[in-house]
Amino acid sequence: MLWIAIRKARRGFAEYLALNWPTTAEAMRAFAIFAGILLVEAIIKWCVSDDGSAFDDQRFYVVGGAGGLLILLIGTCLAGPVMEEFIIRGFLYRGWSESFLGPIGAIVLTAAVWAMTHTQYDVYGKLEIFGMGLGLGYCRWRSNSTWLTVMIHSALNTYISFVTGPYV
Repeated sequence: MLWIAIRKARRGFAEYLALNWPTTAEAMRAFAIFAGILLVEAIIKWCVSDDGSAFDDQRFYVVGGAGGLLILLIGTCLAGPVMEEFIIRGFLYRGWSESFLGPIGAIVLTAAVWAMTHTQYDVYGKLEIFGMGLGLGYCRWRSNSTWLTVMIHSALNTYISFVTGPYV
């Protein structure tokens, strides 16, 4: 579907979605930004005495053994980030950033759309996702690379998957 829409715009698929490989410096800067964001989130949660109970209903994943865990991790840490980033920060960001919204408006709007698609979280979880979306949008804008946002999103999901375990 993305391919058809991009062809109608008479643009190349890889060019429209900004499938450019980031430089090492861009990747290091992005990982540092997200380490900082995770640190700030942890401090805020500590200050408001959040014990993580919002995740209680998601803390246990029934995966049915090693094969199920592998499928869960591939879906949440690889396939999900690729699909979401291609659609949100590849397709939507490109179109909106070239409209009257400009890059900043596109970053805010894509972060809001991304947060709203994560229906499994309460309002505070969606605020966290929105903050992460702002960071991912910034990285997409500054690096002109959707692959960078895929890498960061994948790393975040991997971190969250292992922090919110255990798996049964």
